[in-house]
Amino acid sequence: MRPAHIAQEARDAIESRYILGAEPAAVLPSERQLAAELGIARSTVRSALAMLREQQLIRARAGGPPVVVDPRLTKAPRLSSFTQDALARGWHPSSRLLEAAEEPADVTVARDLGIAPSSPVQRIRRLRLADRMPMALEEVWLPQEIFPGLLSLDLTGSLYELLETRYRIAVHRHDRRISAITADAALAELLEMPPGSAALFATQVGVDRRGRRLELGRSVYRGDRFDFTTVTFAARGEPPRPRPDHTRSQIASTNRRRRT
Repeated sequence: MRPAHIAQEARDAIESRYILGAEPAAVLPSERQLAAELGIARSTVRSALAMLREQQLIRARAGGPPVVVDPRLTKAPRLSSFTQDALARGWHPSSRLLEAAEEPADVTVARDLGIAPSSPVQRIRRLRLADRMPMALEEVWLPQEIFPGLLSLDLTGSLYELLETRYRIAVHRHDRRISAITADAALAELLEMPPGSAALFATQVGVDRRGRRLELGRSVYRGDRFDFTTVTFAARGEPPRPRPDHTRSQIASTNRRRRT
């Protein structure tokens, strides 16, 4: 049997025994223990663990055995950047800048940003990565009037951090809409997943504390790597529930007795 095939079998065995169903941050056995349990050489175990790390199923710990990683990045119902979410998960975030250009706002962009059509906006298109794995394709439009000279800056880091440090402007709230889509061939190639895979498409408008619209974003997230959580509340002023028929009949009977 070829070494590569043995390493793949070892990778599958480690996943099924120690990763599937495990809690995030669960510790895997040492290389020596895995080699003894699987009856293979430690070099083969290292190859199997390297495969699991590349797929972001485990993460190496300095001076210790690897730990299980939750492969999904959950967007909680609070405003946070991709960089903050990835760092909180223990991943290394990065961005690959695909396009950056100044252009006149079309009717849709102008409407969502609350500016006049053809006003200058800066469009930034980036691939967002975590531990070098593509996670999302992000495209944003920002008014040139609010963020002059933005395109001349380094756009590979956290955009929100850049806006705060350079312009002293912070996004305070997101108005976001999310829908399910399937990835076409071009999108699937960028996100390194099979064509037709499930993805999440999010459109969002970011505003500051004054209600000023700062950004329009359209992002596509890998369906196998992202999920979103929401918090909902009961609506105020709900009409009272109708009482059961037998209760109303009892009240009517009581009222008749009082009249007589």
